Amino acid sequence: MQRAAPQTFDRVLSSMCTRPHPAARNAAERFLATNPGDPATYQTVAALEEDALAYLAEITGLETPHGYITSGGTEANIQAVRAARNYLARDDPNVVAPESIHFSFQKAADVLGVELRTVPVDDDYRADTDAVRAAVDSNTIVVAGVAGTTEFGRVDPIPELTDIAHDAGALMHVDAAWGGFVLPFTDHEWSFSHAPIDSMTIDPHKYGQAVVPAGGLLFRERDVLDALAIDTPYLESASQASLTGTRSGAGVASAAAAMRELWPTGYRDVYETQQANAEWLYEQLVARGYETVEPELPLVAAELPESEFESLRDLGWRISRTGSGELRIVCMPHVTRDSLRAFLSDLDSLSPVRN
Repeated sequence: MQRAAPQTFDRVLSSMCTRPHPAARNAAERFLATNPGDPATYQTVAALEEDALAYLAEITGLETPHGYITSGGTEANIQAVRAARNYLARDDPNVVAPESIHFSFQKAADVLGVELRTVPVDDDYRADTDAVRAAVDSNTIVVAGVAGTTEFGRVDPIPELTDIAHDAGALMHVDAAWGGFVLPFTDHEWSFSHAPIDSMTIDPHKYGQAVVPAGGLLFRERDVLDALAIDTPYLESASQASLTGTRSGAGVASAAAAMRELWPTGYRDVYETQQANAEWLYEQLVARGYETVEPELPLVAAELPESEFESLRDLGWRISRTGSGELRIVCMPHVTRDSLRAFLSDLDSLSPVRN
């Protein structure tokens, strides 16, 4: 049997994962057999997790980090809702979020038995604060906002959402799984330093260039993290707050290594390159007559006929659509200007340049 080879990233334009940094790859290989889920036994990788959390805290403006390296944004979002449910102990808990929220919140609601109330976004695809305010009540445990939406790359009004959450006695959670490693180099207000948010999801295995799996979950207060803890009597460690028991030491080690190598200059350089690529692609698509959403972060969405979309996929381009049908291209670190030119060349071969 022929040995399988990993898929290359040359034509991957829709994924929010990317090639890991060489330092992250090397660190992952060294810690493949370690389990941060039992930090008293695996002390070296536990120390690396503390290093990773310290970097995430610096990136997100959090003075004292409480949290852990998760399997990804889905686990982090589920755990943020679970922590709020346990901490606030409301009778009929609900979560209020914009309709642009990641689908992991649907999983959280299903698994945890809480109501998910999604509200409309405004004309620029951001959470409508009036709609959020109308949806919260005395049983709301979390108001969630997104800092870098997966479909249009938008940043919700996080300070305003935080005020709404706290006025209702709820916790404020920010999903910055994708945007967290590019937003520090922008003027957006999204982080722990911009508003008294309570928790955040931020994924090193996306723009952070760690190996998969390596997500991140941060809490402002230790008490909220502790609401997740359960006793672990047969381990050397006395308790565990993570959702999974055994966790990836490779992911933890690679996250620490990637951030040590790239924060902040390397991440800034990647952001500037990919933001320029997104803006260039936007201009090229507009010039061809496609209705395109102007990129706020390195993500471009454009209306594309179904026939052209499917033909591009047949040519090997890994592309996807938003929930409302737009072509969605994410300018991740592996995306080059040459690959975007090749994509446009194939697009032009399918349809004449429009006026």
